[in-house]
Amino acid sequence: MEFVKMHGLGNDFIVVEGDGTLPREAGTWARALCDRHFGVGADGLVFILPSDRADVQMRIFNADGSEAEQCGNAIRCVAKYVYDFGLFRKDRLSVETIGAGAQTLDLHIEDGRVKTVRVDMGRPELRPGRIPVAAEGQRAVDLPLSVEGHSFRFTAVSMGNPHCVIFVDDALKADVDKWGPLIERHPMFPNRTNVEFVSVRSREHLDMRVWERGAGPTLACGTGACASLVAAAVGGRTGREAAVSLAGGDLWIEWDEQSDRVYMTGPAETVYRGAVFPHLLEGKR
Repeated sequence: MEFVKMHGLGNDFIVVEGDGTLPREAGTWARALCDRHFGVGADGLVFILPSDRADVQMRIFNADGSEAEQCGNAIRCVAKYVYDFGLFRKDRLSVETIGAGAQTLDLHIEDGRVKTVRVDMGRPELRPGRIPVAAEGQRAVDLPLSVEGHSFRFTAVSMGNPHCVIFVDDALKADVDKWGPLIERHPMFPNRTNVEFVSVRSREHLDMRVWERGAGPTLACGTGACASLVAAAVGGRTGREAAVSLAGGDLWIEWDEQSDRVYMTGPAETVYRGAVFPHLLEGKR
């Protein structure tokens, strides 16, 4: 199986151009290929497939084999792949996802290659039942969360996938490895959740560190950056536009007041092309 290794701010993916259908073994392949010692190594396995609703469809599987509804960094990589490898040579694309529907992407081209991508990430969801989060009320904003005797306050947001945003004094010092897996599987989140630790540098700048559901700590999370900006704006910590600094670099996030849609702008990079031998796909080492 041929693949292209790509990343968005260090959030890295094995990207495969599918032959028309999603393999039944996709989750098993993801676990084998994403292993950083015995496989290719990545945060996720991405399939580019035909779509009846958009230019292409994206399906993404986390390193643990679970399927993600959406991924902001992966969708930028898909856009770069589609343009750079000639599937569609246009600067506006539509990509179908299973969690956020068909999304529009505007491509910034330099020297015949995609440099950055601006993605219409859709409308954020704050209603508890739609995220989902086990909470009452109209919006899951500034709610208490108890984890092993430690108290947090969080805002839950869905960007096509669930997020738990926790504001801290210094996101760079947050113990992501300790609290991330515990919060991901906390009973408050019936479908598990991504976890963002966020601090406010200014009203136009956030710092964020992330534990991704099914992948663990990653260098960047596009949907998480969007959820963090929404949570910050709802809580009065920022306006509706801000840079979000992640371990792998910065994303620019805008939450349009009139349309209620969130836009994310950031880079995508191609690392190398390769091929996987059959024994790895069969899970044999």
